[in-house]
Parts: sequence; structure tokens; C-alpha cells
Amino acid sequence: MSRKEAFIRYRHIVNKLRRKPSSFNEIVKYLERQSEIEDYDFVISKRTFKRDTEDIFSLWSIDIKYDFSLKVYYIEEESNPAKKDKLFEAFDTLYVLNMTEELSNYIHLERTRPKGTDNLYLLIHAIKNKLRIQFDYEKFWEDSITNRVVEPYALKEFRNRWYLLAKAVNDTYVKTFALDRMKEITLSNIRFEVLPSFDVNEMFKYCYGIITTKDQKPEEIVLSFNTEQGKYIKSLPLHETQEILVDSEDELQIKLKLYITHDLIMELLSYGDNLKVLKPTSLVQSIKLAHENATKNYS
Repeated sequence: MSRKEAFIRYRHIVNKLRRKPSSFNEIVKYLERQSEIEDYDFVISKRTFKRDTEDIFSLWSIDIKYDFSLKVYYIEEESNPAKKDKLFEAFDTLYVLNMTEELSNYIHLERTRPKGTDNLYLLIHAIKNKLRIQFDYEKFWEDSITNRVVEPYALKEFRNRWYLLAKAVNDTYVKTFALDRMKEITLSNIRFEVLPSFDVNEMFKYCYGIITTKDQKPEEIVLSFNTEQGKYIKSLPLHETQEILVDSEDELQIKLKLYITHDLIMELLSYGDNLKVLKPTSLVQSIKLAHENATKNYS
């Protein structure tokens, strides 16, 4: 059985038990149905299921327990379920993208597919086992290609692109590398220790996108959306720090706490006249200037 098939089976087991606690027979029947739908063989023995639960815990820290009184398996209360949902969403997307062309009549996907995702499993292996990797890297704004030896810490997805967070062996801080610009990735057998100060959640706590900053402090940002756009902003918040200040027939006003970066400015500009920036003054001026310069392109 391929590793890919095992990963998909793990996902189905978690799906089943997230919905409700189930007996082993119920899990097997569910896997049988999924096997028919996806043309795989997901059916397993109790021994394999036990090994699967250990792998699931190792991968996602999801602890599957057995209730002897009810004779069912269940998932213990999860830590950070929202983060796991995002991981599963990314995994599900990659799974669909790699399914056969027979689905082309039923699913319409963007023709610009994310590049570099074929190295995800290798990178996850390196991160989990704390192994150094080496690759050639090409920046968009430079013609030269440089060879990097890094210690991989984590992966991040933003706007259909994947990024590796890693520390070069001769650096003291963590950098971001786009997977689509990494070539000839090789895995070494040299192990490393993660910096004690590294926390991926803390690193991006006040970031919109993948640009991080060492010198700035996060600022309070107040935005006003018209009612139509406001419905989308409520259903899919811009950031986890989002708070609703005003929700009326005329506007949705929200507050965010973020670093003001290029990624954030580009996002705000995409809302056009559906958005008015109220605070801070520096961001108001940046958005006004960008709109003025865009208008000049048509004059």
C-alpha cells in the first residue's frame, strides 16, 4: 500500500470520528464505501487500525481513544481545531488536484496550479525528523540562482502558494522560501535542533500573508465596508484578530491588529470602492496614494 493511500485513509478515519464516535465495524463500513467511491482499498484490520491511530497522533496530534463501555472509538478534545481544519483543507485540495483527469467534466479548477507541492511530503518528513535539506533557490528580483543549506521548521500556505520556514545553517533567524522557487531539493542525514524561541503561530500572529517584520509593532486598523462586501467579510474574516465594531444597514466596521505590510495593502486595494480605511492615518495615506497613482495610469 502506498504512503499516499495511507494518508488518505488517515483523513477518512479522522473525518468519520469527528462526526461521531464509531465502532470498528462502522469505521470499516465507512472505509469500504470510500474505497468504492475513490477506487482505492482503504479496508484494514484491527492491527492496522491501531497502527493508523498512532500515525494520526504523530502527524496531527489527534488522539483516538476507545470507550470500553460504549465500545466505540472517539477523538479526545482537540487542541487548536481551527489549525487542523486548515491543514486538512490543504490536504484535501492537493488530493483533488492529483486525482485522475476523469473528473475534469465535474470539477473546474484554475489552470494555474500551485507549483512545488510535489515536494511537500519530503519537506514534511525533513521537518518532523529535524533533517537538514539543500536546494537551489531563485528570487524573482535576482537573476542568479543560489544554493541553500537550511534547517526546515514549518510550512505555510498563502494565496495558493506554499512557503517553507527555515533557518540557514549560518543564520540566527528564520526566513521564508517559496516552494515554487526551490529546485533540486535533497535530503541530508544531518540532524538539527530547532531554536527554542521559534513559534510559528507567534511568528505570524499579527501578519497578513507571509511577510514578517522585526522592527515594526502591530497597529490597530479600522476598516469600513459597505453592507454587500460586509457580508463576505463576516463569513470569511480577514484575520483572526478581526473584531466587529459596527454592523448596521449602512456599513460593517471592523478592527484588526496587524503589521502594515505590502501583502496587507494589496489585499485592501483589492476591495476598491467597497472599502474605506479609517485608521491608522499612515495606512489611509498609503491607500489613497495607491488609488491616485492607479487613476493617473488612465489619464
